[in-house]
Amino acid sequence: MAKVAFLGLGVMGYPMAGHLVKAGHEVTVYNRTSAKAESWAQAHGGRAALTPREAAEGAEFVMACVGNDDDLRQVCLGDDGAFAGMSEGSTFVDHTTVSALVTRELHAIAAQTGVSFVDAPVSGGQAGAENGQLAVMCGGDQDPYDLAAPIIDAYAKVCKRLGETGSGQLCKMVNQICIAGLVQGLSEGLAFAEKAGLDGREVVDVIGGGAAGSWQMVNRVGTMVDDEFEHGFAVDWMRKDLGICLSTGDDIGASLPVTALVDQFYKDVQKMGGGRWDTSSLIKRLKALD
Repeated sequence: MAKVAFLGLGVMGYPMAGHLVKAGHEVTVYNRTSAKAESWAQAHGGRAALTPREAAEGAEFVMACVGNDDDLRQVCLGDDGAFAGMSEGSTFVDHTTVSALVTRELHAIAAQTGVSFVDAPVSGGQAGAENGQLAVMCGGDQDPYDLAAPIIDAYAKVCKRLGETGSGQLCKMVNQICIAGLVQGLSEGLAFAEKAGLDGREVVDVIGGGAAGSWQMVNRVGTMVDDEFEHGFAVDWMRKDLGICLSTGDDIGASLPVTALVDQFYKDVQKMGGGRWDTSSLIKRLKALD
């Protein structure tokens, strides 16, 4: 059993923190909306803290899953930030999808007080978090990763270190680049099937077992055909992630023409009022063009 703090109880963090309790760890949580932290504590038997610093005090591991670069800085830094409450030898594990730049910045700040930092963004969506089946891609020094991996295992299907600090975030960028193309391709395929008079579900029953198969196809075809998008990973968050990918691509000289195009398609979905729709809502944009 380890003493763990978890910062951020959104659709991902809430169930992830719950899995830590189920695994036998002593868990203290913090959320910007304190009522949600109290609700989690009542449901899972852990403790709620009013600040990141309070949550982190005495913790061997501090996990975070917040919104963006600025949110991460806010929970880490300052008098009430997690770093101010962490002890030398403890480890901060960041599950937020952020830039590799802020990851390296916070790694350096943490190191000044003897705190280790592991960047560990996740993939698998809300269902993966709820079922403890996330893919966790990590960057950082080997020793703190080795310490953190058994804790992460509470909600991971697979957890792997890809290299030094920032490598986890770079791997997550690859993940989002691939998803963007996959979802657009699936949207076009299903829209084509409908125009051709085919049943999208029956089509996927056949092609899903072949070379075209994907997680998106298995998990999203039903809701896409039924025009249901009030679930899953929001378009607003995907655009944030793709912005990081495109900016990093410029920095390292990587060409991302399809990613740039799909990012603009998601911008169209936002203009339709779909900022909180699931990313599979790209198909609504195609249908709106008819």
